[in-house]
Amino acid sequence: MNPLVTPDIGLVFWTTVSFAVLLLLLAKFAWKPIMAALNERERFIEDSITRAEAAKEEMARLTSENDALLKRARAERDLILQEAKKVKDQIVGEAKESAQKEGARMIELARIEINNQKAIAMADVKNQVASLSLEIAEKVLRKQFEDQNQQDELVADLLKEVKL
Repeated sequence: MNPLVTPDIGLVFWTTVSFAVLLLLLAKFAWKPIMAALNERERFIEDSITRAEAAKEEMARLTSENDALLKRARAERDLILQEAKKVKDQIVGEAKESAQKEGARMIELARIEINNQKAIAMADVKNQVASLSLEIAEKVLRKQFEDQNQQDELVADLLKEVKL
């Protein structure tokens, strides 16, 4: 038979002895450092997981704080915008009211000025009419009283009408 297919008893014995010696050497010199390295690696992984969870919780807390700050900032912005709108509306209202008052005052001043100018113009027209009337009357009277007898008669009539 082929020795590779069915091993000899000596081969089995020496293989077992070699394995036992190797196992004892590994147990004495390598097992403790390998186990210590594995335990250290396991602790490192656990610590990393714990730190990752803590970081995740911190991120969640910071996110919630940021959301709260953002909501507060938006509320403050809305309040400021509302106050600015109120101030703008108040200023616009005051400006409109002031413009209306100023317009009314200017209209009243214009009315007064128009009335004054009208009165001046009417007085001027009256003076001109009076002046023209006097000139016309003078010319008419000159023409009419060229005769001395007519003048005497008119004076006499006027004296009769006047009552003292």
